[in-house]
Amino acid sequence: MQQAEDFRAESVALAGILESLPEAEFFRPTLFKSWTIDHILGHLHLFNMAAEASLKGEETFAEFIDPVITDMQMGKSILECQFPWLEGMSGRALYEAWREGAENCADSFAQADPKLRVKWIGPDMSALSSITARQMETWAHGQAVFDLLGLERKEQDSIRNIAHLGVATFSWTFRNRKEEVPNPAPYVELTGPSGAVWQWNEPQKDNAVRGKASEFAQVVTQTRSIADTSLQVTGNTACSWMERAQCFAGPPETPPSMGHRFKME
Repeated sequence: MQQAEDFRAESVALAGILESLPEAEFFRPTLFKSWTIDHILGHLHLFNMAAEASLKGEETFAEFIDPVITDMQMGKSILECQFPWLEGMSGRALYEAWREGAENCADSFAQADPKLRVKWIGPDMSALSSITARQMETWAHGQAVFDLLGLERKEQDSIRNIAHLGVATFSWTFRNRKEEVPNPAPYVELTGPSGAVWQWNEPQKDNAVRGKASEFAQVVTQTRSIADTSLQVTGNTACSWMERAQCFAGPPETPPSMGHRFKME
């Protein structure tokens, strides 16, 4: 699957900015819920390994994820749930484990049937959707790291995968909040880093989202407020969606308010 290579490239890009970073920097808080770089790497490592376990069958996945789910049911946060699994691993050792794990995960999905149904914490999904979600999470959590270090990420057209996930989860954004799903879904027209133009849904002048694919991806992954982008949003449905868009699983999350997530100087 090409998406497995896109996930690999996203992991390599994040690893590249951390490779020579002093270990003490791994414990600086980011603008994402004050998670440190170390927290982010632990989160990515845990769920990359969970995704790889899902390819090996329902029993293997259950054995891996059940302790995490138990902790969740006890009221622990998603961050707290990773600590027992990591067994104290942090800093440079965690970085190396995450890098190796990401490569292994990419290798496994590259050889998988894209249509294979795999278990997950939420609904089952295809292997294709699973590895796309891993790319999305790596990209989204990586944004907090790039921001903390004051770096501009060089985007690739593989960001289309994340934009597509954002469009595909239009209904989920509302259902997850127990709200009625508006109809029809907005027309979406985005420009990729290469200048390619991508379109989704039926063209509508009064119900549309237009702009850069990278900014759209930032909004649906909640790494930026819609107010901090140059996206052109037309119509009540499109505005309502962009104000609360959420392309990831889990309970409803409130997007950041204007000016709260940004590249630090």
